[in-house]
Amino acid sequence: MANRIIDRMDALKAANEKAFITYITAGLPDMEHTAQIVKAQEGLTDVIELGIPFSDPTADGPVIQQASYEAILGGASLKKSFALVEKLRADGVKMPLVFMMYYNTITSYGIEAFVKECNRAGVDGLIVPDLPFEEQEDLNNALAANDATILIQLVSPVSKDRIPMILENAKGFVYCVSSMGVTGQAADFHKEVLNYLSYVKENSKIPVMMGFGIRTAKDIEPMANIIDGAIVGTHFINLMRENDFKAETAKEYASTFKSDINKL
Repeated sequence: MANRIIDRMDALKAANEKAFITYITAGLPDMEHTAQIVKAQEGLTDVIELGIPFSDPTADGPVIQQASYEAILGGASLKKSFALVEKLRADGVKMPLVFMMYYNTITSYGIEAFVKECNRAGVDGLIVPDLPFEEQEDLNNALAANDATILIQLVSPVSKDRIPMILENAKGFVYCVSSMGVTGQAADFHKEVLNYLSYVKENSKIPVMMGFGIRTAKDIEPMANIIDGAIVGTHFINLMRENDFKAETAKEYASTFKSDINKL
């Protein structure tokens, strides 16, 4: 079965364009606003990561932790996140949608039931930051039954010896954490980041995306010749919050970033 992420990455490669990916917490400030923010980016942003609110988001910095907390207080849940994706697909949204979430949420739902629901609702990919490569077998086996949803691999500057193994059968794109620690740190990238990204690129058969700490396309200029795209999360949430979660702000930001990244 075709996968929207793989198809989108193939199209970008053919057009010699870089990818732009944003992250928004599902249910921030509510599901209706989240839907509007996603729709506003159709045709501009290449992939949208929907953060599934979780009570203990250990890979996230204070901004995304707070977003998750507020979404949960507002009633956000995995079930409602599935309903959000289903509604977006019914409304004609065709861009790839990825759930970024923690493994406890998946196991609590039931791995096979979760994967079936991803396939049914229209979730194209999963990013699970607390699921080590060595423990992915159960989830991969469930996903293998239907390629509609794929698992996106994360690597970091301390992954070096493991990178060839992690990327051997990776699908979609590889998410490169650009700095040590949690999301949302300033763009003072790991001193060896260029060497690290080059090594990932050498070992990857799929596009290489860089995330953590990016605000503008200018932030990735030093590594523009290495990476295939950028992911913006914390800054995007801050921007949305500062502008009352207006869909037009998301559209303007995505349009500018997408244009700028392809001029580097």
